[in-house]
Amino acid sequence: MSLGEFELIETYFRQESGGMGVAMGIGDDCALLEIPVGQQLAVSMDTLVGDVHFPKNADPELIAERALRVNLSDLAAMGAEPLWFTLGLTLLKADAQWVKAFSQGLFRVAREYGVALVGGDTTRGNLSMTIQVHGAVSPGAALLRGSASPGDQIYVTGALGDGAAALAVIKQELGVGKSAFNYFMDRYYRPQPQVEAGQRLVGLANSAIDISDGLIADLGHICEQSVVGASIHLEQIPLSEPVAKLVSFEQGLEWALSGGDDYQLCFTVSPENVDELEGLVESGKLEAYPIGEITRDQGVACWYKGERVVPSGQGFQHFNPDEQSSGA
Repeated sequence: MSLGEFELIETYFRQESGGMGVAMGIGDDCALLEIPVGQQLAVSMDTLVGDVHFPKNADPELIAERALRVNLSDLAAMGAEPLWFTLGLTLLKADAQWVKAFSQGLFRVAREYGVALVGGDTTRGNLSMTIQVHGAVSPGAALLRGSASPGDQIYVTGALGDGAAALAVIKQELGVGKSAFNYFMDRYYRPQPQVEAGQRLVGLANSAIDISDGLIADLGHICEQSVVGASIHLEQIPLSEPVAKLVSFEQGLEWALSGGDDYQLCFTVSPENVDELEGLVESGKLEAYPIGEITRDQGVACWYKGERVVPSGQGFQHFNPDEQSSGA
């Protein structure tokens, strides 16, 4: 069954358009939102295109989950509290069954992270979705890319390389058993935006970024914005057990360094704050792994057991290797 634009919105997307600070959600020309008193508004937007950022024939519930989760990861990287989001959805046809499943996946994630859908648009065309997320952070408290200093210790919040491994499974370049298949599909379609970790790092970390394009590329953004360099120790980079079991250490590292789609946080901590950070890790309040340090030299240098090495990866590639736009 095909639906008209307004029927589609009313049936599947207006159902959960209220929430904290929403004076007017879906249903008028604009949403009216009440920004928390004394807070700055953090805003980010990404567009995901079928067969570029995800397989267009995938389960629509999973497509929706991935789309909102990767956008929330940008708020996590700033240490912001998620509040609201808007959705621009482009479809070849408004198939009721597809849209219903998509909306179920979307609102499942929205409820998990406490964000409300407050507006958007639907259009006809090749499958894509644009999501804009809004969050709140105290003035001067946001985690930025440009605040790293020489001597800072570099950390990541979890295993890297799973996103690239999952993509290899989807493209049938890597054969796996049922258990590993389920693990990688979960990592690809349900990445965990590190919202809680980002908020714990406010006032503790000097800089942060989410890892969407691969560790070297994203840590490189911190270095460029902060006018510093970085040395990372490859033997310290955490890999998941499924990756470690399936491929060589070298392949796992390649995925971690340049594969992308992991959505862990990479952040830097000044020496005087390391003990506090390690205390959070030891108490189980934060997962974080030290992988290197910020230097005065430009660029990202890689070391393996004391020897300088040059990774061979070519950086992030989307689902369609012919597309060369930036990662979501």
